[in-house]
Parts: sequence; C-alpha cells; structure tokens
Amino acid sequence: MKPKVLLTRKIIPEVMEYLSSYVELDAGSDDVMDRSTLLSKIKDKEGLISMLDDKIDKEVMDLAQHLKIISNYAVGYNNIDVKYAISKDIFVTNTPGVLTETTADLTWALILSTCRLIPQADSFVRRGDFKGWGPLLFLGKDIYGKALGIIGFGRIGRSVAKRAYGFNMKVLYWDKVRLSEKEEKEMGVEFRELEAILKESDIVTIHLPLTPETHHLLNREKLSLMKKDSVLINTARGPILEEKALAELLEQGKIWGAGFDVYENEPEIESKLLNHPRVVLLPHIGSASYETRKRMGFMAVDGLLKGLRGEIPDNLVDEWREELKRRGLI
Repeated sequence: MKPKVLLTRKIIPEVMEYLSSYVELDAGSDDVMDRSTLLSKIKDKEGLISMLDDKIDKEVMDLAQHLKIISNYAVGYNNIDVKYAISKDIFVTNTPGVLTETTADLTWALILSTCRLIPQADSFVRRGDFKGWGPLLFLGKDIYGKALGIIGFGRIGRSVAKRAYGFNMKVLYWDKVRLSEKEEKEMGVEFRELEAILKESDIVTIHLPLTPETHHLLNREKLSLMKKDSVLINTARGPILEEKALAELLEQGKIWGAGFDVYENEPEIESKLLNHPRVVLLPHIGSASYETRKRMGFMAVDGLLKGLRGEIPDNLVDEWREELKRRGLI
C-alpha cells in the first residue's frame, strides 16, 4: 500500500505526477489551504509537503499520529515548530540552494526597478500619459559606482554581491559570521557592523532568515540611520523589518525609496507603502521561475520519499542534523 501524503497546494505538474507514482497523494488547490482543511486532512497522513504560509505546529503534529516527515517547499522554515517535530521524531526538510540565483536575479530586478522608477514609468505610458521626452520626467537614482550594503551574507547575499561588480559598486556586508580576510579580498567585499552598513550604503538589501533574533532587526531606530537618499530592498522575510516604521520614514522623506517582495503581515501591506510614489511592490515571487520551482519541487519530493522510507533525507534542516549528531546517527 502506498503511503498517504498531503500536499497543501498544487506545484509544477511534472513534480506532482512523479510524486503520485510513489504515494497516495491528497493535493490542495492553487490557493492557501485553510486551517480547518489542513487539520482534517492531516490525520491519516505519513508525509506532508507544506508551503511557507502553512503553520505546522503542535496542533497539526498531534493530530497526525502517523506523520514521518514534513517537507517544506521553501528555504525558510519558520512556519514549522521544528523543536516539537524533533520531539516526535518527525523529520523536517527544506529546499536550500536551489533558488539562490533566481532570488538574486529578482533582488537586482527590484534594485533597478526601484532606483529607476520602472514600474511607475510603465504605468504612466500604459495610461496614455506619455506625451514625449521631458528633462524632469521620472528622475530616478544612479546605481553605477554606489555603495551596496548587504545584510546577511549567505548563498543569496553572496550571489547578489557578484552581480554588483558589473555596476562597479562598493560592496559592504554584515553577517553574524565574518569571512576571512582572504575571502573578503577574493570577493571584493568589506565587512561593516550593521549600524555602519545602514549609515554608509546607498542601497541596502536584506538576505537573512527569519529567527527570533532577526525579527524586527531593522526597527525604527536602526532604519533611522539610513541616508535620506537611500533605497531599501527586502526579498528575505517581511518581519525582519518593522514595516510600519519604514512606511512612515518613507512618507517623511527620510528614506528615498524601497522595493519589497515580502511583507510583515503577508499578504496585507501597510497602506502608506501602497500609496508611496517611490515604492515597488511584488507578490512574493523571489523564486518564481519555472526552472527553479521545478527543481524545488523535485528536491522537496526527494526529501519526502527518503523520509517515508526511513532514510535520512539529504536536505534535513540544521536543527535535525544537530539532533542526529547528538544521537550519534551521523
């Protein structure tokens, strides 16, 4: 008998077809699975492929008496109570690495779009308001030769840095773990403390995971350190920013512009951001290329199938790896 698996939302068809050949699949729709449906469907499942907006907590896991593995279709997994999953011997996996370059591309799309007011100019033309060239029409900001501050220097942060070289930018970075002097020299980057990043950078971009330590890391006090003519980009996680404070600083002209792909209370967005003329807003599409979402799907499925077979998945989250080391199993 095939193991029963819940997939909370539809993913790339080829991936679903592949998964269905190994499991008895119960798949959701294109929309977010509501809580009551999740709780009713999870009871008899051995495997779960969850999305970043599915809250997989004690209540879910206690109902799922047969659950062996939770495969999160995302890099971040702050939506899952991993500590409780470990206590119940439920594996938790994610999809690291596969979306690095795609998200770095999207970050640069936001940098360019925000600094050069590209979406606003596009809408202007489509409305029929374009009457010809004008010397003051959509004056944006230069990127070439400016200082780029990267907060979080993991895979995505480093890929964003590589793309900055073509713009001859001074690249500053902050991370809790500093690179060696040799690595900094090879990458052409300079370390700064977080406050210095905010004070010195013309463009600041965030690439941190959401943890208790990073929640509201960029609060009103820290955001107030930014240059008046600077730009802030967030393609990481919304709650890292104190969104309301940023919206007010933008409205007051204390920060020039901002680009978002993620939001603090997603999908709700601060109204002051919606109405600001120098803010670009995207619907959380950082990894949204066909190729990347397909690779994510197969990675999630691979981890799931290994967990169902009782094997140790390749892409276990860090907390589970540490637990296996503690148990002497790896």
